[in-house]
Amino acid sequence: MTAVQPPEPSGRWTDRLLAEGTDPDPRFTLANERTFLAWIRTALAMIAGGIGLALSGQLIAAPLRNGLAAGCSVAGALVAVMAFRRWLRTERALRRAEPLPLPTLAPIISYGLAALSVGLVAALLVTR
Repeated sequence: MTAVQPPEPSGRWTDRLLAEGTDPDPRFTLANERTFLAWIRTALAMIAGGIGLALSGQLIAAPLRNGLAAGCSVAGALVAVMAFRRWLRTERALRRAEPLPLPTLAPIISYGLAALSVGLVAALLVTR
């Protein structure tokens, strides 16, 4: 079995990533990909929640409803961007045999969802 040489670094981010270090155990790369996809599902759920809020009709007053819907959608987009960044940093660390980066996305999303939930409950109490 012969080792495949990685391509020379070029302008593409994939080529630059593959040129670093060595290929990690495929199980670790696939686990990193599954984690990325889980964050993408979370982002899609947040965007869907924003759409649901926008279509909720008279449940919440229009300005507040639109603000919460936009907040959910923007948060979903932010989670998607940060998920890719986390995947890339983790993959790079795996290839370099370095310690894995600390999870910055989890605390941000946890506190953000808690604040959004409090805002939603407050909005429901104020409108009723």
